[in-house]
Amino acid sequence: METAPRPGLRERKKRRTRDALLRSALELFLTRGYERTTVDEIAAAVDVSQRTFFRYFAGKEEAVFFAHSVAESHFLEAVRGRPPHEAPLEALRQAVREGWDGIGEAVDRFIPVELHLRTYRLIESTPALLATHLRRSAELEEEIARAIAEREGLDVDADPRPRVAVAVFGGVMRVTERLWSAREDLSVAAIRELTASYLDAVGPALAEKWRAE
Repeated sequence: METAPRPGLRERKKRRTRDALLRSALELFLTRGYERTTVDEIAAAVDVSQRTFFRYFAGKEEAVFFAHSVAESHFLEAVRGRPPHEAPLEALRQAVREGWDGIGEAVDRFIPVELHLRTYRLIESTPALLATHLRRSAELEEEIARAIAEREGLDVDADPRPRVAVAVFGGVMRVTERLWSAREDLSVAAIRELTASYLDAVGPALAEKWRAE
């Protein structure tokens, strides 16, 4: 199996600068607040210019969601790679478990995974970021629905099932994310366990009676 060639010195320096800016930005957002932190402060913490910051990020918001984009791509790959015999919701369930299992490897190339996980609380507590997060989540759900339709051999615009299944899945993930980010334990193990318990409840919640006879 061939391995990818090692990046050259110039490329490695650029990645180190980007990662340093990313880590600086997130740490400042978490300690000072997103709105109160300026791009100048982020750049100064890494001893570079504001212009250098904008070479890597369009703005503060992009820095917040950089690692999220990486994790989302990792999840989509996991969905597409699930065995074809799995039912759609089971494929999504296993893909999200796989995603949390591999989040460290996916994100640690840029920042510590613990720092990434703490940004979920930042997003929940910052209205502008939460609005962006919800919009991004809707866009991701559409990508997932198309991936599910493709693996099932369906036309996503003619058959409602892929979007309905992903809407259910997305709702569960949103509830899980919100509850987890409000807890003390922001570990991968905690979100993985909570996610599994809520996804396990989908079938009974939708198909069974709740009222005791």
